[in-house]
Amino acid sequence: MFSANSEELAQNKLLLLYIIQESPYEFNRTQLTEFILEKNYMNFFVIQQYLSELVESGLLEIVESGNEKYYKIPEKGQIALNYFINKIPESIKKELEAEFKIQKIKQKKETQVLTEYFEREDGQYIVNLKLVENGDTLFSLYLNVASREQAEIISKSWKEKTDLIYSETIKLLIE
Repeated sequence: MFSANSEELAQNKLLLLYIIQESPYEFNRTQLTEFILEKNYMNFFVIQQYLSELVESGLLEIVESGNEKYYKIPEKGQIALNYFINKIPESIKKELEAEFKIQKIKQKKETQVLTEYFEREDGQYIVNLKLVENGDTLFSLYLNVASREQAEIISKSWKEKTDLIYSETIKLLIE
């Protein structure tokens, strides 16, 4: 009986780590609890206990971003999860994989960072930077640049720094 409890405890903790690692979004305590309760993987008290134990052991950490706190798996947790991942039933992993795939598609549809460029007749390039959310264009900017290389650099920068560029542009326009 003791070994079954130990195995269940380990499996549940690994499941928590797996969900946090594989999810396309970041979970705070409430969101993670609700997600696991909806799936009926564990009860409320077990979730809270295991989350606390994982944080205390350094396998999981709480990261603050603005006013929000969410879970992140540090290297120590990654190593443990990778080593014992076979303890999580394949059926659960497949179920979660399908769920997260749907969420990634949904998330991609909700907010899209788009960029395109094309050459003009005079050899210069037009770059269009676009931010679309739920089908509505939030931001669109056309730039005229001298070369294809500049167009590619701007496109790459837009994809990597969308939040910063968008927020700073809005800030500059409002001030």
